[in-house]
Amino acid sequence: QVQLVESGGGLVQAGKSLRLSCAASGSIFKMDGIYWYRQAPGKQRELVASITSGGSTNYADSVKGRFTISRDNDKNTVFLQMNSLKAEDTAIYYCKAVAAASWTSRYTDYWGQGTQVTVSS
Repeated sequence: QVQLVESGGGLVQAGKSLRLSCAASGSIFKMDGIYWYRQAPGKQRELVASITSGGSTNYADSVKGRFTISRDNDKNTVFLQMNSLKAEDTAIYYCKAVAAASWTSRYTDYWGQGTQVTVSS
């Protein structure tokens, strides 16, 4: 199994920055990619950013130019640097890993518990 723990959320003023982290542990044979989602009150969950095992990144239009996703050299931790935060960024942010836990395992979605980001205006 793969476990994910998000951290770094909190309360921040608009225009400021936060960095979220997603730490993966457990039996990770292969990691296909890490995906950051968020869900705001009354809103549908949306994909914010992603990074593949090859390092390719993608961003939602709403965060492009403000958010940056990156990984550490061990590929076990992924960061989401959030700059120029807006009130509209307020949401619970979830990390999802697509990974295989062993050489015989199918790629599976693993979700973290989420971390709250609140941006005050």
